[in-house]
Amino acid sequence: MVLSVVLFFVQFNARQKVASLRQARAGSISDLQLIAMKVASEIGAGSWRDYVKLRGDIQCDQPLTSELKQVPCVYYEMKVEREYEKTVTERDDEGHTTTKTVRGSEVVSENSRSTPFTLKDSSGKIEVDPDDAQIDTVTVLDEFRQATSSTISFGGFSLSTGNNDGRTIGYRYQESILPLNRNIFIVGEVTDARGLSGSYDATQLTIEKPTEWGKKYIISLQSEARLKKEAARTSKYSFYGMLAAFTTGAILLGVGLTSA
Repeated sequence: MVLSVVLFFVQFNARQKVASLRQARAGSISDLQLIAMKVASEIGAGSWRDYVKLRGDIQCDQPLTSELKQVPCVYYEMKVEREYEKTVTERDDEGHTTTKTVRGSEVVSENSRSTPFTLKDSSGKIEVDPDDAQIDTVTVLDEFRQATSSTISFGGFSLSTGNNDGRTIGYRYQESILPLNRNIFIVGEVTDARGLSGSYDATQLTIEKPTEWGKKYIISLQSEARLKKEAARTSKYSFYGMLAAFTTGAILLGVGLTSA
């Protein structure tokens, strides 16, 4: 029953993604700039918003440097996990004890950062604020290193590990990024509400998280067609899985109540 609830939200999220891809209006950056100028001349600057989808190349004059791999990017997410083993003693229903060694892992550090960047297509450029976007990334690091001291470091990252539960085997370092100069597909809200100090400039548009609930903010390295296909497939299979889990849970609940 719990699984069916989880699958319901997975299916709901996938359906919202498909709907967002269909609702967003396709166009070029120059088209958006022309519309912004027209709206500004009629009702004033700073009031125009539209839900759009664009494709272009990432450009950034002051990119981030990823924390572990130390590569230039506009977004990164990193995670460091400690892998360990420890001895545990278990007691069964008859009072017999069994001692065994088990392995486990725990996250000791994780972080993500983003920076605004420029999207460039054949007609112009537009600013992108990636905060709160669903970002498709490229894995640049997935490496395991054995523990050799009480301090670990990798690239610009360092951490004093101190006392830990169990015997530390080593640490796994993982990092993924949104790299520079890659062609991407964006679904988001364009606005002229920013950069209004001084004279109005229709080229000062920004893509950001939609203000309307339910509309997705997507920055992806994949094509629109592939995103639609994957979201539709996720929606379909999670729907059938939800029905199967709910039916099974209801049957087991009925059996349990009957036997009680």
